[in-house]
Formats: sequence, C-alpha cells, structure tokens
Amino acid sequence: MEIVLVLAVLTAFTVLKSREQARRIALLASYLGRFDIEKLMESLMDGYLRALGEANAERQAQVWEHLRGQEDKLRDQFQQFALAFADVWADSARVSTLPIAFPWADKLFPAHAFDLRKAFDIHARGIDDAVRNVQGFSQKNRAYMLTAELMLMQHTCHWFCRSKTVASARLLARHQTHYQQVLAAVSATTRQRYGALLAHRPSTGTTQG
Repeated sequence: MEIVLVLAVLTAFTVLKSREQARRIALLASYLGRFDIEKLMESLMDGYLRALGEANAERQAQVWEHLRGQEDKLRDQFQQFALAFADVWADSARVSTLPIAFPWADKLFPAHAFDLRKAFDIHARGIDDAVRNVQGFSQKNRAYMLTAELMLMQHTCHWFCRSKTVASARLLARHQTHYQQVLAAVSATTRQRYGALLAHRPSTGTTQG
C-alpha cells in the first residue's frame, strides 16, 4: 500500500508540474509568436560568426553593415514584446528561483520568485544599450556583449517555462556556454539590474531616458 501511495503522489506531482509548465509555455508563446525574435537572434549570431571569420576587410564591413539592420529590427521587436508582456497578470508572471520545478513553487514560496515582466524590461534595456553601443566598443566586442544579452534573455525564457537548472543546461547544450559566463559577459548595468531583481533589491542602475 505504501508503494502504491508513493506512486500515486509521484504521478500527481508529475501531472501537475507538466500542466503548469504547459501553461507557462503557452503563455509565453502567445506573445513571442507575434514577433520574429528567435529567428532574428539566430540570424544575428550566425552573421557575427561570418563577419568575424571574414578575412577581406571590405566584405567584413559589408556584413557588419547588413547586421546593423538586423540588430535594430531585433531591438525594436523585443521592446514591443516586453511592452506587450507587461500587461500579463502579475500572478501569471512569477518565476521561482528554487533550483527545481514543482507545482505552485512561486506561490508557495513567494520570497523565492521574481517578476518575469521586470526581467524582460531589463533585457529590453540591455539589448538597446548594446545595439546603440553606448559604451563605444569595437564591432567585435559589441557583438560579443549583444550576444550575451540575447543569451541571458533566452535563459530567462527557459527558466520561466521550466526551471533555472533546465535553462542553464539548455544554454550549455545550445551555445556551449555556462550561465555564469553569460552573466559575466553582459553589461555591468544589466548584471546589476538582473542581480537586484533576483535578490529582490531595488535596482540602483541608471534608467533609460
């Protein structure tokens, strides 16, 4: 009887977790589906590799120029996405910071959860800063930072849908990059804002004008 009870509890746990994750995936997809953010992100990353591998300076400059249009489009689309997602009900936008996913974790432990809407706002600002190159980096370093900003944004999406552990594993599998490496590569402002959000502290980073 004890084994049957344990199996029943585990089955119920799995079903509830799957339903919650499916709801989160559907919610995020209903907003992302309006835009070409993922396609633009993949195109940019491939383009950066082409630009950095181009030996001819003139052709390399042409690739960078083409990518600028892609960057602007991605920046604009993500800002629109973040603005639209800001209307999501707060209770549906909570993300648990606990290492494993289980049903209602964000509601059972509200002190260990953050607001996905605020995270997307941070990502939108970070992407915009990198695209405008407010720090005056070289093309190579700017592309490196923007790539990190995009990877961190993608990690946040996977974190919301699954868990931080799964998101970090996907980041490593897809981009051969660890979560801590991405955090170290984004701008100091993004890192401060994101860290403050996860730690539930007021951000002291500069705001976008």
